[in-house]
Amino acid sequence: MKFMANNEFITRRKSSPEPVYHRGRPILHHLDIELTERCNNNCIHCCINLPENDQKAAKRELGTAAWMDILQQAADLGALTVRFTGGEPLLREDFVEIYRHARKLGMRVMLFTNARLITKELADLFAKIPPLKKIEISVYGMHEGSYDAIARKPGAFKEFKKSVELLLERNIPFIVKSVLLPPNKHELDEFESWADALPSMDRKPSYAVFLDLRGRRDSEAKNRLISSLRFTPEEGVDLLSRDEAAYRKSMALFSAEFLYPQGDHLFNCGAGERGCVDAYGNYQMCMTLRHLDTVYDLSKGTLREGLTDFFPRVRQIRATNPEYLKRCARCFLKGLCEQCPAKSWSEYGTLDTPVEYHCQVAHAQARFLGLLGEDEYSWEISDWKTRIDKFVSETLSGSLNINSNYEIPSCKG
Repeated sequence: MKFMANNEFITRRKSSPEPVYHRGRPILHHLDIELTERCNNNCIHCCINLPENDQKAAKRELGTAAWMDILQQAADLGALTVRFTGGEPLLREDFVEIYRHARKLGMRVMLFTNARLITKELADLFAKIPPLKKIEISVYGMHEGSYDAIARKPGAFKEFKKSVELLLERNIPFIVKSVLLPPNKHELDEFESWADALPSMDRKPSYAVFLDLRGRRDSEAKNRLISSLRFTPEEGVDLLSRDEAAYRKSMALFSAEFLYPQGDHLFNCGAGERGCVDAYGNYQMCMTLRHLDTVYDLSKGTLREGLTDFFPRVRQIRATNPEYLKRCARCFLKGLCEQCPAKSWSEYGTLDTPVEYHCQVAHAQARFLGLLGEDEYSWEISDWKTRIDKFVSETLSGSLNINSNYEIPSCKG
């Protein structure tokens, strides 16, 4: 791809041995922004989407000036990248203005999109003012029947295909990802073959497999639908381990670093280290945690105050649920089950209730990998470190020829 040098967005300089950060690492290096929760798809599995014509939601969304101010705050704190997501961020009529502002501030832009709204004009913009990060496109099917069955918008597949062609014609880098659902699971090989042929795909696509419920807890009917679409833990493991050698290697590398009992600490992840601003100006610790006690209202303060004062206090919260303390606090598989306050909130409306589905998923994976016997539960195991060391050693000792680009499916679809 050809970049325009020495314009208002890009300046080419010779490389320098000088460190990137001259005054220490910045307070904030990346910011996630949900420009809107509205979407032009109505996907059967979605944990956030609102109708694209939801005027009540549109009126509540931050205006252009407010977003520009937030971007300026992020830049002042040292942020080098920003991710625009949703909903569908391209639904915003001021997207171009917001995008150009982020690029003028020197930020690399990550764009999460279903791509349906990428027009010739937008594609030309991305060619002229490149985001400098690969656009990430969610793909819901390889054919009109499967794609539109998930998106529930007639004609969605045709628009997606047309937009992808616009990007390809202009050599705009993008990668694709997917979510595995009953209408498209039989297309997995076809999808991966297509993705592998894309010029910007330098790794296998990631997938959402174990679906999240609605983070707003705003629709029992939608949650029932999402729950009905979830694969059983055993089905999920079958999908994850299609390339068994690569799966085992990736899990060995993961296990060596992330599997251990984590006590009563609720926040064992990076929540609150950078955060996500939702469509209405609420600064969340991560993209999915929307519990009111963990959200900072930016109309009453700044990103700096949220990062340096509010989030650190929230991260000190400890679990008090007896079932959590009995199971999760003692479980060495917690990294596998994705148990976290965001999951507990969406499933049960608390921060520390064990999520049974994710617990079953973790145990299914551990039994497949040989870390647990059929009748064992992870919180009852005392020799967990010996088991992990044995699994890692045996797996990695014969893994020299395994595809190192294998990626564990992501939880964001």
